[in-house]
Amino acid sequence: MGYPGKNHKSYQTPKRPFEKTRIEEETRLVIEYGLRNKREVWKAASTLRRYRKGARDLLALMSAGADAATFEAKKNELLGHLERMGLLGADADIDSVLSLKIPQELERRLQTLVYRKGLARSPKQARQMITHGHIAVSGRRVTIPGYRVPRDLEGQISYYGRSPFSNGDHAERNRISKVGRA
Repeated sequence: MGYPGKNHKSYQTPKRPFEKTRIEEETRLVIEYGLRNKREVWKAASTLRRYRKGARDLLALMSAGADAATFEAKKNELLGHLERMGLLGADADIDSVLSLKIPQELERRLQTLVYRKGLARSPKQARQMITHGHIAVSGRRVTIPGYRVPRDLEGQISYYGRSPFSNGDHAERNRISKVGRA
């Protein structure tokens, strides 16, 4: 089984390491979302792979003739989780799970949401502010840029209470607000 305190990889590396189109697409995503490296893209891809596998298992369960109650319970569990995480809407079905893309997963990261809310000038600055402890989600400091924010907590992203950024007169906040209006 292995030692439980040891962290294990939560992603898979690409099977073909030198595929030009994949490399260009990953590089574009790293730049657009201000990611640290391509490993974060691979983690998002692995997460989506798990969701797609769950959807395919549901389709196999349905075609195998399992009872409708079990199928509906598992379907509602998967779709409910994806709806709470903000990846799917309320009227989604199994086909929408199979059509999820990596940018949809990257949009749910705290780093991206901080930038989109206008709390930072760039995705890189958003990442720095999070790791330095200036950002809070529902009043609690979060220092992980890759934290996936559930839909119900999305409106509660703000500056941490004891952070210098919480002061409205902070010079950097004035710069951020000017960039947001321009």
